[in-house]
Amino acid sequence: ATFLTSAIFKLSPDVQNALCTLSCFGAATDEAVIDVLETDLGVNLKNALEYAVSEGFLEKVDRNYQFSHDRVQEAAYNMLGFEHRAEMHLEYGIALCLRTAKNDNDDSLLFTAVNQINRGNLSAISDSNHRSMIASLNLQAGKKAMSMSDFGLALSFFEHGSSFLCQNHWNDDYDLSLELFDCSAKCAYAIGDHMRLGEISKQVLSGARSFGDKLNVLYHSVSSLFDASLMNEAIDKGFWVLS
Repeated sequence: ATFLTSAIFKLSPDVQNALCTLSCFGAATDEAVIDVLETDLGVNLKNALEYAVSEGFLEKVDRNYQFSHDRVQEAAYNMLGFEHRAEMHLEYGIALCLRTAKNDNDDSLLFTAVNQINRGNLSAISDSNHRSMIASLNLQAGKKAMSMSDFGLALSFFEHGSSFLCQNHWNDDYDLSLELFDCSAKCAYAIGDHMRLGEISKQVLSGARSFGDKLNVLYHSVSSLFDASLMNEAIDKGFWVLS
């Protein structure tokens, strides 16, 4: 890693910055993401990335720039300080989210955008309206993932969304809170994570305002007990719900 870091430092500042930017997106990045960053943030990346390809730090496969080795990506990423890294994730995520608002059909760009925001510095976002907006974006991304039957990814988005809710979210952001937790319960049930489903259920049962708003979570909880062959517990809970 030290050798790779030294090799990157020998490159021009533009190429170093381009590699650091790319490293924020993982092992590979679609050219569509690069296009958005260049257009909306006014940074010149492609020329520097093409040079990095010629020097063997990157490979260009179709429309993807990918690091030639995961150690190269790791070295470039570690060149960024923690706070700077978090700021970059947040900046890139917001830029990409603004672009997805104009193109609702690009699911991969939405996933990339929301993932970048989730990797940003949460403590830097104190405004409750901004936090609610990010929670809503996670809800949107989670629903997209659910429609693709990727329930694990969807659950990750829903739980990140829940983490952005304010402390009094059951009072201040009730509808958004209920939908995030309802969707989380459905995904936890779909992937067979009974423990997480139980934790989600507790929060909904304590925060939901009406019995009707608790029904979805209760249904998944009872179904989960049946699936685990806990018949007596499932029947008892079912009768409790009916009572």
